[in-house]
Amino acid sequence: MAAHLKKRVYEEFSKVVQIPHEDIPAKKLRLSKPSKSAALHIDLCKATNSTDALQYLLQFARKPVEAESVEGVVRILLEHYYKENDNSVRLKIASLLGLLSKTQGFSPDCIVDDVINTLGNEKSHQVLAQLLDTLLIIGIQLPDSPAVRKRLIEVACKHLSDTYFGVRNKCLQLLGCLGLVDAPLNKDNEGLGSLIGGVRDVQSIISDYFGDQDPRVRTAALKAMLQLHERGMKIHQIIYDQACRLLSDDYEQVRSAAVQMVWVLSQLYPESIVPIPSSNEEIRLVDDAFGKISHMVSDGSWMVRVQAAKTLGSMLQVSPHFLEQTLDKKLMSDLRRKRTAHERAKELFASGEFSSGRKWADDAPKEKLDTNTVNLIASGACGAFVHGLEDEMFEVRIAAVEALCQLARSSPSFAEKCLDFLVDMFNDEIEEVRLQSIHVLREISTHITLREDQLDTVLAVLEDSSRDIREALHELLCYTNVSTKECIQLALLELLKNLNKYPTDRNSVWKCLKFLGSRHPTLVLPLVPELLSTHPYFDTPEPDMDDPAYIAVLVLVFNAAKSCPTMPALFSDHTFRHYAYLRDSLSHLVPPLRLPGRKQVYGLDSVDSGCGSGSVESAQLFLQQSLNRVSTIQNLEAPGAQELLDFTIRDLQRLGELQTELAGAADFCATYLHCQLLLMKALQEKLWNMAVPLCLKQNVTATAAAQQILEETYKLEFMYSGLESRQVATIHHVRLQAKALQLILTARTRQGLDSLMSSCEKFLQDVESFQRLFLTELPHLQDSFVDKLLELMPRLSSCKPVEMVKILQTTIRQSGLLQLRLPVQIHRATATIIEPTGESDNPLRFTSGLVVALDIDATLEHVQDPQNTVKVQVLYPDGQSHVIHPKPGDFRKPGPDRHRLITQVYLSHTAWTEPSQIEVRLLLAYSSSSASLSSPPLPQLPSWDGATAWTASLHRKLPLKEPFRSASPSKSTSCPNLHDAD
Repeated sequence: MAAHLKKRVYEEFSKVVQIPHEDIPAKKLRLSKPSKSAALHIDLCKATNSTDALQYLLQFARKPVEAESVEGVVRILLEHYYKENDNSVRLKIASLLGLLSKTQGFSPDCIVDDVINTLGNEKSHQVLAQLLDTLLIIGIQLPDSPAVRKRLIEVACKHLSDTYFGVRNKCLQLLGCLGLVDAPLNKDNEGLGSLIGGVRDVQSIISDYFGDQDPRVRTAALKAMLQLHERGMKIHQIIYDQACRLLSDDYEQVRSAAVQMVWVLSQLYPESIVPIPSSNEEIRLVDDAFGKISHMVSDGSWMVRVQAAKTLGSMLQVSPHFLEQTLDKKLMSDLRRKRTAHERAKELFASGEFSSGRKWADDAPKEKLDTNTVNLIASGACGAFVHGLEDEMFEVRIAAVEALCQLARSSPSFAEKCLDFLVDMFNDEIEEVRLQSIHVLREISTHITLREDQLDTVLAVLEDSSRDIREALHELLCYTNVSTKECIQLALLELLKNLNKYPTDRNSVWKCLKFLGSRHPTLVLPLVPELLSTHPYFDTPEPDMDDPAYIAVLVLVFNAAKSCPTMPALFSDHTFRHYAYLRDSLSHLVPPLRLPGRKQVYGLDSVDSGCGSGSVESAQLFLQQSLNRVSTIQNLEAPGAQELLDFTIRDLQRLGELQTELAGAADFCATYLHCQLLLMKALQEKLWNMAVPLCLKQNVTATAAAQQILEETYKLEFMYSGLESRQVATIHHVRLQAKALQLILTARTRQGLDSLMSSCEKFLQDVESFQRLFLTELPHLQDSFVDKLLELMPRLSSCKPVEMVKILQTTIRQSGLLQLRLPVQIHRATATIIEPTGESDNPLRFTSGLVVALDIDATLEHVQDPQNTVKVQVLYPDGQSHVIHPKPGDFRKPGPDRHRLITQVYLSHTAWTEPSQIEVRLLLAYSSSSASLSSPPLPQLPSWDGATAWTASLHRKLPLKEPFRSASPSKSTSCPNLHDAD
């Protein structure tokens, strides 16, 4: 009984005392990481000597430090710094202070005073230089703290008188990086005034060290001045004389920096007048600087010669006579100013007598002239480019060639004069120099016309074994003007020899002759009877159309005939038949011609022959009208809207075929509208008003449509270049609609709350990512699907998955078409496989288990970063696939937005019993991180089978071209035959 009462009293008491405990907050546990400063302190305390301490510091430097732990670590390091006597340990601590100052999220202004205080007691010059380097890092990390920068400049000025070159170097570097660009250094009572003696700007302080006894300090002073220029300070013109004197310094680093300084001043004060030493003449500063830098092309250091040659190419304001002097080793009258006849007569009259001939040398000059003192530019500048092009180092020759290109592009007269020198470089022993010379001549081809002797030298390069050299020369001939018909005949003959010796150059030679004919129709006209082997009275045999050389001749003639209406009268009957054949088979090489009486025979419609100058503008207007017409589908019923979209997509596809200039924009718009059409069909009324078991087929169709929309959006984003932010946001908007549709269909057809919940979370992450990435574009997306989702975001974040699916279903069905803004300049990434062609009758044979090399030659258009994105895939008959990553050296860039892939693919497989086919295709790869919405993995596209490794790494591939198949029936089972077939 007593026990029962005791228990009851205890229960009652518990009820009474439990009530106030509900208001007492619970204690929270905070998990903290081990302190890095404490661990470092323990390690340093364990060190028995400086070697152990240095080892601990080296180990600590390899570990990351969080921003919140940096200040504590710095305090421990400084504490040990004051105790340490070994210079190497203090040097490492000073280095760690600079590293810790770079930590993201840490503001180093709290340690500035401590680091500055350590400078006062430091006796080691190496440690002092490292501490100044740490202060430089701190100053760079605090760009918005003028007080700190001022203190650091004072510290730098104070230590500029140090005897160690490293300290002076760091001080000058600190002045160059942190010196005030808009205010002088004022006199300070704390010691700065005694150092600089009044009001002096940072340029004056730095320029004092141009004459330092140590060449490393002179170099640092020049680089500090250049750093001020890069930061926006205008360098004073008085520094020009000092910089010119440093051009003759004994050390190449000083001369190299001096070349940069002279160039900077020549760009700042090009029209200023400077006197010529030992002369009464004056010239422009840019001309004087050009002469001095030209003299450096003959410098003893090849690195200085390279820099001087590159610098000359950017001096476009130099006078023409100075520019032309660089191509002639002979002095032009010693570049002296010649007196006029009136001035000479006046001087003779002032002398009082004429020469009688009785006195020896009575008419000799009154003064002895030294050509080195009266030259307007140094004698070494004469023929500077000749010296550069004949230099023993190929780097100097390449730099000289590039400089010639830059100067020739801005001066047509100079381009004509340097033509012979560039053509001579085609015979250089280094392939890189020859290739660069060809590219340079291609860039200035609009200013020049080749003579026959020059063309002969150029065409000799076609014998080169390098494919890159030959193709670059073909590209050069496409844009080069020649002077006579003999030049055309010579070029054709050498190109046919090239075609015979290197059959793989076929497409490049044909393309070259296409442009050669279109640029010189009047020169080709008198050669037509000879080229086509026609006779005014006798019939000649019909040439073989399978002969690549005959096709090359026809390409030349037909392209010339486009601009020469009298040329078709010289054609024979079989030439017209051959034209019709080539017009169909090689339409990219053979242009449409107006042939009298044969227009209907060869199907030359008005579209082919009548592309006027306004056709592009009218096509662009039609494209804009089509997009405006589609914006009205909101007012139409579903069948009418779908029909309008179908017609518009068909019109845009046809427009892209007719107008190649707008093919990218038309294809982009058509693909976008196709996504909208698929989405509209998937959201039909009958699908959502029926029970799930009654519309299984429609659910499958809608699921496939959502998957296809995702595929198309990835193609829209990654296969088109020139997209604006507005268009990328529109693409992501459609992708978000497709993912919402997938989520709704998943909820309708699958059971299980866990998977649905995870899918809903991923979708909400996608919406948040969209809002974060396209925040500036949200005002243009009003009343869209995303705009409505963002309004409902608080409700979506807190509701259950089933309710969220219902909200999404209502929102996506009520949202309309988001109008696409017409792209200004957009191009579609395309690839054309040139080799293998698929037309060869010769099979590729290889033994089971061994390999055979297959040459791949493809042209890529408007592909961004092809070295990392373009892959080659080989599909074998049994379903196996190999993805090959071409080497970066396999890619060439013959022109802007164009790349060439020339590589080899090694085929190998076990034996199979029946002959089969293989497929070779080009793929465009991208990662999910590039898609901006990185939370969910990208879906597996059905046309990209056999890419499990890529799927695991969140990569996908987009085919750039229809798969190329190569196969052949074979009678041998142990050695299967593979040949190229369509």
